[in-house]
Amino acid sequence: MHMRWILAAALLAAVILPFKAAAHEDHAHKFMGTVSVVEEAQLELKTTDGKTVLFLLDAKTTFQRGKAKVDGKDLKVGERIVVSALEVTTGKTMTAQIVQLPAR
Repeated sequence: MHMRWILAAALLAAVILPFKAAAHEDHAHKFMGTVSVVEEAQLELKTTDGKTVLFLLDAKTTFQRGKAKVDGKDLKVGERIVVSALEVTTGKTMTAQIVQLPAR
């Protein structure tokens, strides 16, 4: 009887886990915090919970102030922002899709 439960649980996991993993692919994650480093191709953010996250900036990254698009050069250290980003498959670094600066 015990062996049947183990087999049933393994079968259930084999069926459900692939669907669970696929549900999070290409899903943008949002991070809110303060800019600690800004360089041409990367941005470092200290999140509201005290963690530091590094984001890559590429040609597809857009910068917005409110709903208006702005130049990435408007981003300053110490500014509070929200970043929507996708995970890079090679590690823990994220690629920023949208960087939202505060409205003025």
